[in-house]
Amino acid sequence: MKLTGYRRKNGMVGIRNHILVLPTVVCANEVARAVADKTPGAVVVGHQHGCAQLGSDGSQTRRTLIGFGANPNVAGVIVVGLGCETVLAPPVAREIAAKTDKPVEALVIQELGGTDNTIETGIKVGMDMYETISKYQREDIELGELTIALECGGSDVTSGIASNPAVGAASDILVKNGATVILSETSELIGAEHLLAERAVNETVKAKLLGVVKGMEQKALEMGVSITGGNPSPGNIEGGLTTIEEKSLGCVYKGGTSPVMEVIEYAQTPSQKGLVIMDTPGHDIESMTGMAAGGAQICLFTTGRGTPMGSPIMPVIKICGNSITSKKMGCNIDIDVGAIMEGQETIDQAAERIIREIVEVINGKTTAAEQKKMSGFAINRIGPTM
Repeated sequence: MKLTGYRRKNGMVGIRNHILVLPTVVCANEVARAVADKTPGAVVVGHQHGCAQLGSDGSQTRRTLIGFGANPNVAGVIVVGLGCETVLAPPVAREIAAKTDKPVEALVIQELGGTDNTIETGIKVGMDMYETISKYQREDIELGELTIALECGGSDVTSGIASNPAVGAASDILVKNGATVILSETSELIGAEHLLAERAVNETVKAKLLGVVKGMEQKALEMGVSITGGNPSPGNIEGGLTTIEEKSLGCVYKGGTSPVMEVIEYAQTPSQKGLVIMDTPGHDIESMTGMAAGGAQICLFTTGRGTPMGSPIMPVIKICGNSITSKKMGCNIDIDVGAIMEGQETIDQAAERIIREIVEVINGKTTAAEQKKMSGFAINRIGPTM
């Protein structure tokens, strides 16, 4: 199978060629949006973070922003800051540039004399950047150069029976071809973590996996309330998933049968090929944001009840095991594997269709979420606002 992408100066490959306008703090969101609106090929993210954060919380926000800008689907970055926040724009821009050698510029609203001058400057920077990146050409790449994110959201009983196992079979194919696959959503491993732990490549990985799951359980216990209602959500329960253990047993299917090579922090870049676990919450957008910040170029997202959300920089392929949902929300679903439920398609046959769709999306086919500009960005929060 022929795959093409954009080879970056640091050797990574992207399957999209975005300019990312990246605010480092909530106070810069609207300026960043104004710049992106007037810049061809630009995408923008907004968030409530970047200031009044302490310790590991502020470090995680900074790591996520840098990772998002460093993602190989991003060809150039305009970092926008206010000037007095915790996560300052110039250091973020310098680190993205150092990691990637891509065009990166930092704009600071207080230094540029306010929003009007910053927007005007940003648009000029964006036009110059677009002139540069629009000349980049696709070239041949290998499947083993890709990192694939796995996500499930709006799950129902068909997720654990049809779509998640089909994605799991596709994951095994990807791993056999040298790719990295990220399984996330730590809260949705609770009750099934022992199954993944048995596949850990060594005792260190096993201990870390069990440790992050225990840590997620402890966070829930410390709140003194039942996890039910948050996970499984009310929609999950209506769809037939009554406990977190039931949901988890379906969730882990997405990881296939490959060995677990390492366990990484939120928004951390994998150091190993194969199946990797990222410690994220079950919240879909926070989880996808973390995996994109970790370098994932594409996401396989299973859903039984349906969801429109995608990512600003990472194509998200929606895979549904519920044919009723696929018909009802057809504008948001890329692949219907509901025939598995009806006994008219095997899991392996569905996996082959998923692989074919991945190849087409890598080569430029737009997903439903991309076509409709449905994207979300949310950074996982550790501590309180100070």
